[in-house]
Amino acid sequence: MGGFSLWHILIFAVILLLLFGGNRFSAMMGDVAKGLKSFKQGMADDEEETRRRHEQHRQQLPPQNPPAQPPIDATARPAEPTPTPSRDDQTR
Repeated sequence: MGGFSLWHILIFAVILLLLFGGNRFSAMMGDVAKGLKSFKQGMADDEEETRRRHEQHRQQLPPQNPPAQPPIDATARPAEPTPTPSRDDQTR
């Protein structure tokens, strides 16, 4: 219910062909295809221009070095002895 079945689509296509004719309908679809092709080409050109600007901007900036950090001390340290509990703690 509410959806188009195969019969609905076929009847709609036949009515479109009768109204516009095969040649005129074909020309309209050709125009739609040209529009899509032009749109895709415009998007690709825009991406290329953005990439080119990004590369130019990157070349103009001086290289940045991260700030120097002191080396990490990884030498082993002797373990501290654990304090022994007093005698008073053990008797309770």
